[in-house]
Amino acid sequence: LCRRYGLWFRLRKLILWLLGMYIAIPFLVKLCPAIQAKLVFLNFVRVPYFIDLKRPQDQGLNHTCNYYLQPEEDATIGVWHTVPAALWNNARGKDQLWFEEALGSSHPVILYLHGNAGTRGGDHRVELYKVLSSLGYHVVTFDYRGWGDSVGSPSERGMTYDALHVFDWIKARSGDNPVYIWGHSLGTGVATNLVRRLCERETPPNALILESPFTNIREEARSHPFSVASTQYFPGFDWFFLDPITTSGIRFANDENVKYISCSLLILHAEDDPVVPFHLGKKLYNIAATSRSFQDYKVQFVPFHTDLGYRHKYIYRSPELPRILREFLGKSEHEHHH
Repeated sequence: LCRRYGLWFRLRKLILWLLGMYIAIPFLVKLCPAIQAKLVFLNFVRVPYFIDLKRPQDQGLNHTCNYYLQPEEDATIGVWHTVPAALWNNARGKDQLWFEEALGSSHPVILYLHGNAGTRGGDHRVELYKVLSSLGYHVVTFDYRGWGDSVGSPSERGMTYDALHVFDWIKARSGDNPVYIWGHSLGTGVATNLVRRLCERETPPNALILESPFTNIREEARSHPFSVASTQYFPGFDWFFLDPITTSGIRFANDENVKYISCSLLILHAEDDPVVPFHLGKKLYNIAATSRSFQDYKVQFVPFHTDLGYRHKYIYRSPELPRILREFLGKSEHEHHH
């Protein structure tokens, strides 16, 4: 009897503890929106952990230079610049100045804006740089303030400003070469913020590519697998979890931004994406395709079938990708020159 009572006591303690956490965590998030911001950015998750971001060659990027730029007084960001495959032999052993001048060579440039968690050295990101380099593009990518070895505290405003700074830095060196913006996942939010600003100041990029995009951070947070489970069992989910995101000033309103963007737009999305549901990418495409701002530009949506297994971050594996980019960017370059 004593043993059974002890077991029941321990079980009751566990149930009460779980119940306490169930009630306490939402209130903690509600009262401290900074926690919610951390959950959106996941900038403290450094995967892979043991890489030296100053040495991109350790990731098989032998023709990449590591720079540090300073967008604002209290922010320093780490940048990687991978040259096109055609320049690989020349790039060996060259310094930062050579790499900067190489941006003026007659090759288009892609500014890549990564998603949350990890760093510019993340595996799937590195694989994409290799693919794009082999197709003849310069690839410039960076870690937003607060990510990787970049200094500063993360915010939507800060991330957008970092992207703007790097874009201007590229444009100051790239001459008449086309510059494309590529955003993935949370990076699509940064990308549309950036491109909206560029269009408003009448310096649009030559094209915008959104890989696995959402409509806005609230809809994405509600569609996330964790949230879908929580909304079923948790009354007041929006008030506790989603409202604090907005209170933190995190919106990433792709659906709003596309109404103010005037350049070619390509959306890539895998049907089996478990992180950003396919239907959100499709919804964003429908908003853009009917927007007046795109009436003179090409807007294209490319789905990748579930059977391919590209999920959230493996579209770079598609053997079709080179053709898709060649056809789409070839057209946007043509628009640019006429």
